[in-house]
Amino acid sequence: MGSFKGGGGEPALATEMAGSAAGMMVIMDRAFPGVALWKAYTQAGAHLLIRARTFVAAKPMEVLSDGTYLTRMNLAGQRRSHPGGVTVRVIDYQVDGGETIRLLTDLLDPEAWPAEELAALYHERWEVESAYRQLKTFQRGKAEVLRSVSPELVRQEIWAHLTLHHCLNRIIMRLADGEGLDPDRISFVKVLKHTRRSVVLQAGRSTRRLRQFMKRMATKVARKLDNGLRRLREADRYTRHPVSQYIVRKKDQVRRGTRRVPEKVITLTPAILQ
Repeated sequence: MGSFKGGGGEPALATEMAGSAAGMMVIMDRAFPGVALWKAYTQAGAHLLIRARTFVAAKPMEVLSDGTYLTRMNLAGQRRSHPGGVTVRVIDYQVDGGETIRLLTDLLDPEAWPAEELAALYHERWEVESAYRQLKTFQRGKAEVLRSVSPELVRQEIWAHLTLHHCLNRIIMRLADGEGLDPDRISFVKVLKHTRRSVVLQAGRSTRRLRQFMKRMATKVARKLDNGLRRLREADRYTRHPVSQYIVRKKDQVRRGTRRVPEKVITLTPAILQ
């Protein structure tokens, strides 16, 4: 969390979090690649798997046995030989013949870290979008906004939402482990609703009541689970394009809700030669 104006935006805030990522595999979207961020995380003992635009790290220095390649990523204006850059491994692949996805990683050994496994791992990153929806739409509520009016209280309110979301997901993880299921198969909305109905009854009660609550939760979730295989994707994949805030009409296109005024018709007759 940080100021909206100044300070470098999300990449700068992400760089500040490097110290808490030791021993982790950190996966990021394509808005984050940069030398400063890369050095901060690798020096903190973390590994990186970051998506990049196709013009980033586009010149191979060494092609590896699996078709991936090594290259240098430098600051703008620096040569590849500049000592201030970093060595990255580039993985290019396509999903169903669609656009090319480029991943950058500090895991340079293709045998120890196969490209297929890293690509499948990056696919899991999209699940964070579902987590945002859980937090911002279901838990907070569609019509609700942050009520606080000062920076300190805004931070307090955000941390409260994050803490509650973490606790609900801990419940989901326990239920998934007990049933031997992927946590994605358990509905966050059902857990949230059941927790809301039960939280008043649990206030001030003993740990025995809490154990009974978890048993009832497990029973409800197991009863409503669809344990069959997840159906295959039916809709085609499309690349999302940014939507302009301005209305753009093609040439001779009529604005919706208006009627084209017929143009004046002029008839030309041949002149009479005297």
